[in-house]
Amino acid sequence: MKAYHPGEQLRLTMGDRTFDVTTRALVMGILNRTKDSFYEPAATFDLDAFFTRADQLVRDGADLLDVGGVKAGPGDEVTEAEELERVVPVVAQLKKRFDVPISIDTWRAAVAKACFQEGACVGNDISGFADPDYLCVAADAKATVVATHIRLRPRVADPNPHYDDVTSTVRQFLLERRQWALDAGVTSDRIIVDAGLDLGKTAGQSLQLLRDSSSLAGLGSPLLLSASNKTFLGVMFDLAVNERREASLGATALGIAGGSRIVRVHDVAGTVRVRDALARILEAA
Repeated sequence: MKAYHPGEQLRLTMGDRTFDVTTRALVMGILNRTKDSFYEPAATFDLDAFFTRADQLVRDGADLLDVGGVKAGPGDEVTEAEELERVVPVVAQLKKRFDVPISIDTWRAAVAKACFQEGACVGNDISGFADPDYLCVAADAKATVVATHIRLRPRVADPNPHYDDVTSTVRQFLLERRQWALDAGVTSDRIIVDAGLDLGKTAGQSLQLLRDSSSLAGLGSPLLLSASNKTFLGVMFDLAVNERREASLGATALGIAGGSRIVRVHDVAGTVRVRDALARILEAA
């Protein structure tokens, strides 16, 4: 795939919809069906709370919803059967209730497959496609995939990661994983890349990747930024989880200005305002 150059049209297909993300980023609202999320643990594990939150995110302007049943970091074991029970029924209901694409945040191919069958059209896999069946499942479902950099694997602590050049390492990893997706039959307009901030990175390394968004956006696939309330913001600015809203919005602005075209966030309403302002600036440019 040829390198992407600023100013070229960039398109992303999810399900039966194609979005022009050349200058306008898409806002992905986070929906966790977990009991131990780092952000507001178990706040939306209850079904009523989950769907109330989903309704709020859509009304606030979310372009798509990302459903997760297992947190990325270390914690109590969640079996495949339990993850399926947590996410498959809610994906089916979200598909019925809302006219937005649904993403499933899972690294298990079996969970992704079950959710694709219920209407999800994006597989957000933070493991870098560690499950060998993941990409075939996605290709068969004509689903979009997110290729995310991680140094080790989900659920495993990585307290002292070392890179000679973190941006170069992440670039090469994402190029490789994108090629895996293409080789499996996923079309180029259905591949998203994500630097994986906080996933096997120190706060400084995550901040460097955020600063280098333009380098990663130049790979040719839409770049996803997941910085919302992340640990690196807390470390860099000495902020508790519930104090990171403004820092998250600032990170989002920097990421979009650098070329990020999907932003995965908790604060959809605030992010939409930032995104819309930047879209007008980028369109004018």
